This record gives sequence, C-alpha cells and structure tokens, in this order.
Amino acid sequence: MTDFLETHLSALTAAIGPFRAEAGRLARWGADLAWHLGQGGRLLVAGNGGSAAEAQHLAAELVGRLREERRPLSAIALTPDSSAITALGNDYGFEEIFARQVRAHGRPGDVLITMSTSGRSPNLLAAVRAAKECGLRTWAMTGLGGPLADACDEALRCPSPDSQVVQELHLVAVHLMCEYLDRTLPAVAPFADFQVEVTV
Repeated sequence: MTDFLETHLSALTAAIGPFRAEAGRLARWGADLAWHLGQGGRLLVAGNGGSAAEAQHLAAELVGRLREERRPLSAIALTPDSSAITALGNDYGFEEIFARQVRAHGRPGDVLITMSTSGRSPNLLAAVRAAKECGLRTWAMTGLGGPLADACDEALRCPSPDSQVVQELHLVAVHLMCEYLDRTLPAVAPFADFQVEVTV
C-alpha cells in the first residue's frame, strides 16, 4: 500500500513544479472574474465525471464564499441538473448537453470554463463552439492539452499524463483563482460595499 502512496505523491510532486508557471494566469483569471462577476456578469462551468464535480465546486465557491464573507456571485455549473441533462441527451444527443445550456444561459462577454483531464471531450468542444457563437469568452483547464485547449481563448494546462493528478491540480487552480478573485473584488466600483453581515 505504501507503494501506491509513494507513486501517487511522486507523480503529484513532479507536476507541481511546472504548475507554478501558471500563477500569473490564475491571478489574471481571478482578477478578470472579479470585475466581470462583480459588475453582474456570469460564469458558466462544465466538465464530465470528476471534472463535473470540480465544476460544481467552483460554482459553489462563487455563489457561496471561499474564506471571507462577501455577496454572492453568478456562477452556474452545467452539470448537476439531471432533468436538463437527460432531456437534452435524449432529444439532442450527449454531445449537446452543455452546448444547449450555454446558448440558454450565456450572454455576450460572459465566461465559459471547461474542465477536462483529456482535453478531448466532444460535448465540451461543442460547448466551446456554442459559447463563441454567443459571444462568450472561453477558458479551459486541461491536462497536457488536446483540442479543447486549442479551441479556447485561453488554457491552463496541468503538466501530468495522470488524470488523477490533473484533477488534483485543477482543484488547486480553482481555489487559487477564487483567492485572487476575492483579493480584487473590493476594488470593483459598483460593489465597493460587498461585505455583508451574517447573523447566527
């Protein structure tokens, strides 16, 4: 059992060093989202499998909070609505389950983040195409790359061939991006009074 632990931690350690190079991108994305969401914009997030859970995690951090109390921000994960997913999959095919939702919820200038360890999921590629047609900006969190990274306006590539390690780094990226967002948010003029009191 120790061998499994050491193998996994060694793979994670090997990826962490190169991942540090993404610090600037995460800071920029966080600041960009602070301004966009702080002024009433929206974030859409999508992924499959474990990446679906991480998409929901990101949306929850923004609608809720990471650390300090603040007003909620508009973020929608396109994964948890089982009625929509099954209806769209049944009527339009699995490839369209996210694209149709992007067309419904996205507005020009909004941001779509797609999360994929392989970077090859057809339904995420279809979502990116739909987003571009609707005037959304498109960001990807992937593993080593794939067509999804190339299709998006920007991509954060996690330097590992191991999907588990990539998902773990995606979670780190989510938390750091939210940290940068919270640091920038007080400077957003319309929401200068974003702090709210909580009574228990």
